[in-house]
Amino acid sequence: MGYRDSKKTAYINILLIAINVLYFIFLEMTGSSENSLFMIQHGAMYEPLVTENGEYYRLLTSIFMHFGINHIVNNMLMLFILGDNMERALGHIKYLFFYLICGVGANIASMTVNVMNKELVVSAGASGAIFGVIGGLLYAVAVNHGRLEDLSTRQLVVVILCSLYFGFTSGGVDNVAHIAGLLIGIVMAMLLYRKPKPVYEDRLWE
Repeated sequence: MGYRDSKKTAYINILLIAINVLYFIFLEMTGSSENSLFMIQHGAMYEPLVTENGEYYRLLTSIFMHFGINHIVNNMLMLFILGDNMERALGHIKYLFFYLICGVGANIASMTVNVMNKELVVSAGASGAIFGVIGGLLYAVAVNHGRLEDLSTRQLVVVILCSLYFGFTSGGVDNVAHIAGLLIGIVMAMLLYRKPKPVYEDRLWE
């Protein structure tokens, strides 16, 4: 008994990384990704423009924007390492839907908390969606008895704890988006992920 080979090319994950990198290059060539006003002008999250001006597209566009080279390198490295596993687990179309919902959902949660705290924050980054990927993988690994491809429950728990620790001990990090993305990812995986059925191989008897 075995499982079908799941080492298929993660086209959507590659596309997502490419969009992030290309848009970052565009932003750097036309201005500065570390300038808050410039980032707002090009799609970053800013609550008054969303709630008062109805610019809801910012919930999506901000997922593909990053503040500076370190921000995008860290996020894209994490997405490169983990995103392909999630895409193979869900399939291409489901993965795209999953990723965008996690990112937008994390932005909505972050914006809601900022409104409650009466804080005006300019935010951008793929980390909410990436934490969604981590949460989705945590669920997928759990239902596969602690392992999915080369990932184990222990590895993912270490990634989650280290990432959250880094977020809470660093300035300018949207921890609400991280936690929301993680929880949304778990819920979305529960809805979309199906454990692969075992493939029974015929045995020849002599």
